[in-house]
Amino acid sequence: MQNFGKTKSESEINFVANVLNEFDVVALQEIVAGSGGIQAVAKLADALNRKGAKWEYVVSDPTQSTPYASERYAYLWKPGRVEKTGNGWLDQHFKNKIDREPFMADFCYENKSFTLVNFHAIPKKKQPETEIKYFKFLPNIYPEKDLIFLGDFNVPQNHTVFNPLRKAGYLPILVNQKTTMKMECKGNECLASEYDNIFFNSKDLKLLDFGVILIYKSFPDMKAVRRISDHIPVWAEFEFALSR
Repeated sequence: MQNFGKTKSESEINFVANVLNEFDVVALQEIVAGSGGIQAVAKLADALNRKGAKWEYVVSDPTQSTPYASERYAYLWKPGRVEKTGNGWLDQHFKNKIDREPFMADFCYENKSFTLVNFHAIPKKKQPETEIKYFKFLPNIYPEKDLIFLGDFNVPQNHTVFNPLRKAGYLPILVNQKTTMKMECKGNECLASEYDNIFFNSKDLKLLDFGVILIYKSFPDMKAVRRISDHIPVWAEFEFALSR
């Protein structure tokens, strides 16, 4: 999202709901840290609930980062399709090393459990690889969990910082796919950088389908779409090979 809070209009929230409605579990980054962020997610869940399926949601506490960088994360899901088990948590293992600690939550689909690791890295100029390098420890910290890393990493998937995860069997769903939007399109080129992705454990999960949603095509110009987000949504469909 882009500063998702009280400044979002009903029509903008409804647009987001229309985009998300076909999915079963959604992870959001950049929810405003104040109460307006929680209210915006509640409005989004309400909009989704008016589209035919029941949705539930959880919003994280603000990340323990510097005031200007602090934000919340959110998950939304269809309880008729996926069960959320337990409470979500901001991982504290590297809270002094990672500015916006990842928001983790356990889910269950047809008795197969998985854990989402929702993350928004510091900007590229601040070297997000200095944060991402700690993710290689999480599979050992949570050996009983099937982790799926996702979010805005602010570095491309071919960065060497992901090599330890790759060696452990974690693969990105997107390769050579830009996901951030330019300020203005140049011809047909509207995307800038390869920052958003989903890394899954290829030993336990089978990737059935994946893609992006070119939301800017629904707006008259890039300025209008960037009121909602400066990134395009990324999605994946998995088959769960093992029960964990």
